[in-house]
Order: sequence, then C-alpha cells, then structure tokens
Amino acid sequence: MSDQHSATSETPAPPPRRRRGRSWLFVTTIALAAGLTGAVASRAISQQHWHGHGFMGGAFDPARIEDGADRGVRHLAIEIDATNEQQEKLRAIVKGAIKDLLPMREKALSARQRGRVLLTQPSVDRAAIEALRTEQLALADAASKRFTQALGDAAEVLTPEQRRKIDDRLTEMRERRGFWHGWRRG
Repeated sequence: MSDQHSATSETPAPPPRRRRGRSWLFVTTIALAAGLTGAVASRAISQQHWHGHGFMGGAFDPARIEDGADRGVRHLAIEIDATNEQQEKLRAIVKGAIKDLLPMREKALSARQRGRVLLTQPSVDRAAIEALRTEQLALADAASKRFTQALGDAAEVLTPEQRRKIDDRLTEMRERRGFWHGWRRG
C-alpha cells in the first residue's frame, strides 16, 4: 500500500486550466447588459415628472417610451462610436423589445391588482394566491427571455471594442458618482 501511495505522490498534479476566455465573455456580457439596460431604460423612463409613477406604477405612453429609448440608443451610440448602420440596428432591436415587453408590463399591473383583491378578501384563498404567483413567475421568465434575446442581438451588432467601451464606461460611472448619473450629458 505504501508503494501505491508513494507512486501517487511522486506524480505531479496537472496545473489548473485557466478560463480567461470564458471569464472575459461573462464580464463583457454582464457589462453589455448593464450598459444597454442603463442607457435605454434610464432614458426611456426617466423623462417623467420627478415624482411620477415609476416603472410599474402608472400608464405609459408607448410613443413616449419609444422616443426615450431612441434617445438612449443615440446617447449610447455616441459613447461607443457606433456607426449609423449599428445605430439603426440597435434602434430596431430596442423598439422590438419594447413592443414585446410593454404588454407584459400591463399583465403585471393587472396581476398586482388581482393580488390586492385576493389579499383583502374576508377569507384567504391560498390556491388563487399560488396560481397568481405561478402566473407571475411565468411572466417574469418570459420578460427575462425577451430582454436577454435583445441583449444578445445588440451584442452581435457591436464590436468587441465597443463592448469594452461600455464596460469601461460602466466602471468609470460606478467609481465616480454611481450607476445612473453617468449616462446624462448636458
């Protein structure tokens, strides 16, 4: 038994493999997701009155949302030196995502009202609450899939250098004043 043990201990362990490519891809994807989300969502939603209804709070005008998203794409395009062709592709991706996601928002608002009704009834209907929860998880999953699809589509439009610029910009914004302050100019 000691022969086996000594033979095993003499064999050097293989060096651990590095996964730099995967790590870089993961970081780039996260940076792109955060960058596009911040650029598009903040510009699309932030132009309301300072104490407006917020993301899930009140009625949205789809034309206003598309206009805000378009401004967000233009600001992002300036930051990353995007070509006109890239800007048009990004606009189409964002507008398609908005078109698909706004009805999901309406469903979520409706479900919130149903939840309030369920929880204010004289008796608690646990089965109905569970059905609502299941429905909302499915809705959140569908929204997440659509958002992820848009991020992937946008990532394919941009060059690796442009995605790195987004990552650099996000890092700079976090170090300076916080995530939401850096995308506004003038």
